[in-house]
Amino acid sequence: MSLEQIPHNFLTARLEDLVQWARERSVFPATFGLACCAMEMMATGAAHYDLARYGMEVWRASPRQADLIIVAGRLSQKMAPVLRQVYDQMVEPKWVISMGVCASTGGMFNNYALVQGVDQVVPVDVYVPGCPPGPETLFHGILTLHHQIRTGELLRRREATGAGAGIQLDQRDGTPSHVQPIPVRRKSA
Repeated sequence: MSLEQIPHNFLTARLEDLVQWARERSVFPATFGLACCAMEMMATGAAHYDLARYGMEVWRASPRQADLIIVAGRLSQKMAPVLRQVYDQMVEPKWVISMGVCASTGGMFNNYALVQGVDQVVPVDVYVPGCPPGPETLFHGILTLHHQIRTGELLRRREATGAGAGIQLDQRDGTPSHVQPIPVRRKSA
């Protein structure tokens, strides 16, 4: 019996709030780092940012134990069926964060070998911009996802559209999302 089938009253409203709070505080991410964004994803899990405060201290290697997948980096056509298989093996409800411009849109790699957006393979809930996005930006994406889980908005959107929420964020690590970082050139001696 699901929560929607229980008649709404004082007790069940509190029960629903408790279930949403538990979902928000027990998100278990799966590791799916594909390129340079994976380094920033690993930095987010380090002690400086401390994801353990939000119940995310253990990164799951098995999709059957995870309910969040962070796709970090460019997704090749050969890797797309693997991503879909991992996503299908995850427990319900499940969430997807697309980390970086390469995962979100294909980035600067507009060719036949790369998928031009992870949303062509799995439904994306939060898009985290940047090349690569810093840990602050990913952390902002995770907190945005937590807020949407707590309000129940993501499940309502999934039922209505059959797709992810598609929330797009701004960068939080000091670089505006529309500006590409300029490489530093060193003077030769």
